[in-house]
Amino acid sequence: MIALDASNADAYWNKALILLLVGDYETGLALYEWRWKNEKLSLKERICPQPLWLGRVSLSGRTILLHCEQGLGDTIQFCRYAKMVAELGARVVLEVQKPLVRLLGQLEGVAEVVQQGKALPSFDMHCPLMSLPLAFNTTVESIPGASAYLTSDPVKVAERRRRLGTESRPRIGLAWSGNTQHTHDRFRSIELSGLMKWLPPEFQYVSLQKELREADRESLRSYDIVHFGEELGDFGDTAALCEAMDLVISVDTGVAHLAAALGRPTWVLLPFDPDWRWLLDRSDTPWYPGMRLYRQKSAGDWVSVFYRLGCGLYSMFSRSRNGG
Repeated sequence: MIALDASNADAYWNKALILLLVGDYETGLALYEWRWKNEKLSLKERICPQPLWLGRVSLSGRTILLHCEQGLGDTIQFCRYAKMVAELGARVVLEVQKPLVRLLGQLEGVAEVVQQGKALPSFDMHCPLMSLPLAFNTTVESIPGASAYLTSDPVKVAERRRRLGTESRPRIGLAWSGNTQHTHDRFRSIELSGLMKWLPPEFQYVSLQKELREADRESLRSYDIVHFGEELGDFGDTAALCEAMDLVISVDTGVAHLAAALGRPTWVLLPFDPDWRWLLDRSDTPWYPGMRLYRQKSAGDWVSVFYRLGCGLYSMFSRSRNGG
């Protein structure tokens, strides 16, 4: 398609995703900039008098606006670059979605956090968060994979632990569905009942979902699962709950990024055709050192994933009980 039409944004976008998925970040990240021209994505490129920064000019003594552009998980994943930007001598202003404002208020390297849509302070340059890997010439080998770059409110963590009571068995946090508006939601989200049939009963399970789909409400009542629901006002509240878990199990959604960015042991359930950031044919990820990936072996095959998940739980916690 590109040979026939050198301006075909959709073709460039698809090529970018394929290259990134196989680990060719050098070429893939440059082509990823075509996202702004791909009308199917409905992304709005920020147009402002201040120039776009992509790593080619000095930031020393300047103020730069780093702004979110896609989902909550994307913001959590790529906000790690804020520290690297600050180390270039810049004053960093970070614009993020409302549910993340409180959580990211203490992010290292950030001078000011602004809620998306609110008035901005003056700045000299700007950069979308998902263009930062390109600006820093990121490769799979050079991903800044800090084990924990987010922190949660210790007072809220203590309160969640108190609400959960004395820990007599391992606590497993569960996030089984994401945003229903996501293009590939039907491939990445699962029903709670399907998951619970395969999970060992010896553990305490805690819902990390704020919102429930109708199909999951009855399942939640049928199984012994602690659910805080609307008590989770924003991602700061969810972060505190994640900190109280021994392990977080999540589908590919914002909670997976949150738990891993907090440094919590995190297992992610992936569809056969995963998002580019998870690469291919590996059970770990350079983006999060403490994360384990459970991939479908064929399209739609969650059963084999659930089976391996249950075996993994027995293995992990039997070792910990035995001092392994």
